[in-house]
Amino acid sequence: MELLQTVLITVVTLGILVAVHEYGHFIVARRAGVRVLRFSIGFGRPLWQRTGRDGTEYVVAAIPLGGYVKMLDEREGEVAPEELHRSFNRKPVGARFAIVAAGPLANFLLAIVAFYALYVIGVPGLAPVIGEVAPASIAEAAGLERGQEIVAVDGEPTPTRQAVSMQLLKRLGESGELRFSVRYGVAQSGLVYESAATITDWLAGEDDPDLLDGLGIAFLVPELAPRIGSVLPGSPAERAGMRSGDLVVAVDAEAVGSWETWVRLVRASPGRELAVDLERGGERVRVRVTPAAVARGEDGAIGQVGVGVAEQPWPEELRRTERYGPFAAWRPALAQTWSLAVFTVDSVRKMFEGMISPKNLSGPITIAKVATDSARSGLESYIGFLALLSISLGVLNLFPIPVLDGGHLVYYLIEMVKGSPVSERAQMLGYQVGLVILVGVMLLALYNDLNRLAAN
Repeated sequence: MELLQTVLITVVTLGILVAVHEYGHFIVARRAGVRVLRFSIGFGRPLWQRTGRDGTEYVVAAIPLGGYVKMLDEREGEVAPEELHRSFNRKPVGARFAIVAAGPLANFLLAIVAFYALYVIGVPGLAPVIGEVAPASIAEAAGLERGQEIVAVDGEPTPTRQAVSMQLLKRLGESGELRFSVRYGVAQSGLVYESAATITDWLAGEDDPDLLDGLGIAFLVPELAPRIGSVLPGSPAERAGMRSGDLVVAVDAEAVGSWETWVRLVRASPGRELAVDLERGGERVRVRVTPAAVARGEDGAIGQVGVGVAEQPWPEELRRTERYGPFAAWRPALAQTWSLAVFTVDSVRKMFEGMISPKNLSGPITIAKVATDSARSGLESYIGFLALLSISLGVLNLFPIPVLDGGHLVYYLIEMVKGSPVSERAQMLGYQVGLVILVGVMLLALYNDLNRLAAN
């Protein structure tokens, strides 16, 4: 059932992105007077098809890894004399340029609309308050301290932890000064302090860089109440009669004020019976539980009883919601789309320069996993991922590789300059080289996906 859900979410996600991209080509081609023969979502055997009143054949095909818009073109078959004016190859170079560019632009427009909706609804997040600073780390060199809230990195506002991670991601593999703006506490006002540290080839080439660990900080995690959320079947806790919702009050007459204290006491008592006082429905209940001894390498055994912590709301002062009115939300939506597009281009550059490991390149398996996880996390999370993926698709299609939209645009730019089309021989050679590059990148991404699966 879980596999079916993953497949369904992935197909829907890719279907939306491909449909929007191809619709961009389709609508501009129609406006330019080009006859569209087929509008296909997916490749291979048609699963559904019909011919519209406009004469276009609409198709949903079996392989959902792309799509295409087939236009009337003398290079692909004979065209009736009365239809020549509707042929793609007969249109001015400016019109052809607009038709090809419309696909990636449609993906950017989808991202803008998605971010607009999120900013109107409100983007939730957590305040980037520092919980720990590692000794001899970049953070310590910058003078960062526990309890400070990071309000900006390199001059860019960071209202949430996600925003901090995004700014750090931009500095991956770089050298130079990393600047922070911080304030004490989580109040919305107060003095802001500036600090900086020097980085050199920061996390360059690492396969799976941990940004916060590489910086030397951990964000503040509020103390959790020792309330039980889940009890594993057949576990020592279940046999002792512990239930979901129980609040641990004391262990062997020692008061327990936090989940961390409860875990510490259990781990320190493998195989030893504990008298646990619980609060259940307003009453005090005592149970006796013997933690199972679980081997932990050279550290010996630790105790486990088989319970999980209950989900608890974050304190209000640590919550952040970035929300704008219907007229103002367009500005951050445009800014976010532009920022992520630039970041995507910069990341590819760094990968070519060796500043980012090519093992970070992801393929369809990772996309499927992230799409499923984001959908399960809620509509806002899924919309945000859809916008990010749409931007990536738009940017990658603009790369000057002949089999992609960007390659066609390069040919048209050359045609605008020299006044005549690029020769068929040169175009064919470019397509062959581009196809080799594209297949190579796809195989590398799939290889990385399989390695991640094996590692998990």
